[in-house]
Amino acid sequence: MSEEDRKPGPWSIGKSIVSGEPQTTNLPEPEEIELKDLTEQELKDKQGFLGVSDLAFVQTELAGLADLQKLPDSDVSDFTSKSGYALSLGLKEKEIFFFGLMQWVAVGIGYLLWVQMLFWIPDAVWEAAANDEDLAAIPNLILFAWSFLCVGVAAFPIGIFSSCMGVTHFLRKQGRESTIAMCLKLSLPNAYSLWSFHWTDGWITVMQILSRLPNDEDKRTLAQKAADEALYYAWKVGIAGVLPSLVLGKSMIESGKESVAFVKQNTKEIIKLRSAYSGICWVIGILTYILAFFVSVYFGSNEFNIANFYLLMAAPIVLAVGVIMFFLRPIYVLSMCNLYSDYLKANNKTVELPDNPPKAISALVVFSLLCVALLVVFYFREEMGLIELLSRV
Repeated sequence: MSEEDRKPGPWSIGKSIVSGEPQTTNLPEPEEIELKDLTEQELKDKQGFLGVSDLAFVQTELAGLADLQKLPDSDVSDFTSKSGYALSLGLKEKEIFFFGLMQWVAVGIGYLLWVQMLFWIPDAVWEAAANDEDLAAIPNLILFAWSFLCVGVAAFPIGIFSSCMGVTHFLRKQGRESTIAMCLKLSLPNAYSLWSFHWTDGWITVMQILSRLPNDEDKRTLAQKAADEALYYAWKVGIAGVLPSLVLGKSMIESGKESVAFVKQNTKEIIKLRSAYSGICWVIGILTYILAFFVSVYFGSNEFNIANFYLLMAAPIVLAVGVIMFFLRPIYVLSMCNLYSDYLKANNKTVELPDNPPKAISALVVFSLLCVALLVVFYFREEMGLIELLSRV
């Protein structure tokens, strides 16, 4: 292998400076790792960022479910069969597509905001990070924090507008009129919980996507990768009832407990829906990766620059996110809310959406302050000494 072939590609370098490389050892390949075989401490170690969340117990409690021991084969029909209700509701309540559009915009802005810092980092830092991450420790830490905040900025509108989709469903169940104003009025009082939940889930999702990107330095065995995927899948299945519960005004911990009960009672239905949804997203992700390759070949310059590369990738990535946020996610959210309604009815629990919810100002203020802080960093980065810190190797 030539020296040129040994150099890490753009995905590897980008992943390295944001998240670091997995710390693993060259242990013999185990035959199989199942969730039920993982000790409590191993679960905590693999949970990472999730360990600081109020919903960490959801993944742990559901790890022993028999239906979650192996990732099922995805069947698109399990998703499309549920789409009838969501599509019919979307045609009646056009605001659902507006909520999907706003989530798409939020992800696009968050991604482009993240890319900006890549332009502030000199090529020497990227080269140092590719050869030895410790040489770029300070820029790595700053970019890691910036990435976390960018996810947080996108998570607020995603949380609010996802809740609005759920509110539309429950309003229809109560025979009440659904409008954009009413959905926002009923969602904003739960803004803190919705924001926290989607920030946590968004960060976990981003880290999992990064772990899947090609990387020559990834020393995890196939079994270790399978265990990570299984835990991630357990998280996604486990939180199936969190959003509908938050929509109805429950706290984060209450929603987590309700979600565990909901999943245990409807395990197979939820797994089928989640598996089909994930399978379609996987296909879209692979197509995006292929499209990104052709975009980089035909539109990229001869002199490679990682910041320009990720800016160029905005087109295929945002296009893929648009398909998911505008079409697939509304179907998934509404289908899950409909399944949750059946769960409430089966357990003689009533749906309660307040007629006059309290006003939510504090969460909007905090979100606004975060946006202002990021704008201050963006416009005054040189005066703050940020550029100098990002240049240290």
